[in-house]
Amino acid sequence: MLTTSLLAAAAGASAAEGASVSRASFGQMPDGQNVEAITLRNEGGVTARIITYGAALQSLLVPDRHEELADVTLGYPTMQGYLAKGEFFGATVGRVANRIAGGRFTLDGQSYQTPLNDGPNALHGGTRGFDKVLWKVVEVKEGPSASVTLRYLSPHMDQGYPGALDVTATYTLDESNTLAVDYRATTDRPTVVNLSNHAYWNLAGEGSAEGAMGHLLTIPADHFTPVNATLIPTGELRPVAGTVFDFRRPTPIGERVRTNDPQILYGKGYDHNWVVARDVARAPRLLARVEDPSSGRVMHVLSNQPGIQFYSGNFLDGTIVGKSGRLYRQGDAIVLEPQMFPDTPNQPAFGSVRLNPGQTYRNTILFRFSTAGSAPDPGR
Repeated sequence: MLTTSLLAAAAGASAAEGASVSRASFGQMPDGQNVEAITLRNEGGVTARIITYGAALQSLLVPDRHEELADVTLGYPTMQGYLAKGEFFGATVGRVANRIAGGRFTLDGQSYQTPLNDGPNALHGGTRGFDKVLWKVVEVKEGPSASVTLRYLSPHMDQGYPGALDVTATYTLDESNTLAVDYRATTDRPTVVNLSNHAYWNLAGEGSAEGAMGHLLTIPADHFTPVNATLIPTGELRPVAGTVFDFRRPTPIGERVRTNDPQILYGKGYDHNWVVARDVARAPRLLARVEDPSSGRVMHVLSNQPGIQFYSGNFLDGTIVGKSGRLYRQGDAIVLEPQMFPDTPNQPAFGSVRLNPGQTYRNTILFRFSTAGSAPDPGR
């Protein structure tokens, strides 16, 4: 786990110059193409590193209650790890995030088949989703906020999806310690789109001994979407009241994650979508709040999307060595993905992920960081 003592020189390098951007090589693709790392840093030393492979958040340093910085997102120290066993660490996932039953959907009367990469289902776009491709840096900005915009052109029938899709991912870091991720996409023919970010969070610091099960989680949702044995939603919107899915008040994640509830057994923990709203909003709204009592770090997750997938790190199995040189174990991190509901292409009652020519898809995600008691909760 990285702390201020290791990062003071780097964090202070631009302390008087506003938010800054730096660029460096992170490694190479198997075909020799360069993978770039773009680092955004604000005056307080909060630092985000984004890599062009998967338009992924590779690290994020934020302060605790004692103003010591730590990296709060899981990942690999080198490119070799991402290529060998990606695990979606910090990645942009799509063309359709989450699961599609059987990898099949119908659009305008025509059936489409996407690769199966999660048992009998498609997950996060298929075997070569947006997390496994090289994005291009198209713009960087410094000033009151620092940002980088990456672009990927997904051809017609890429992973079985119709339409050529032009996608951008813009990461912006401001002086209020908010990291924004803005996804946009346009198409040349009707298609389906549902993009999200798959960062794994441990507010105690990646590689920390305590893991993330002591984090206090709040999700302001009255319903969730229960799933079948292959983690496909049944179509029901089930009330959270009286269940282990009720996070309307701050609740330690580990308190109920090992119960014998059939829904928990299906996913070996939480791997479900919460219904915060039923519509895509014009502006981001609060989807989740996470607090780590040990460090005092607090993260608010906001988005214009109506659902949030909460995954409790169930399949981290101790075989991955992370950036700190420590093994990532079950429950060492959590994932919170703002999105449309899983399997929406096959479940019209959930809404629509259809994108037509002339329209612009957008998912704006805000990760706002503070410390408990240091200031009024942002997002409330």
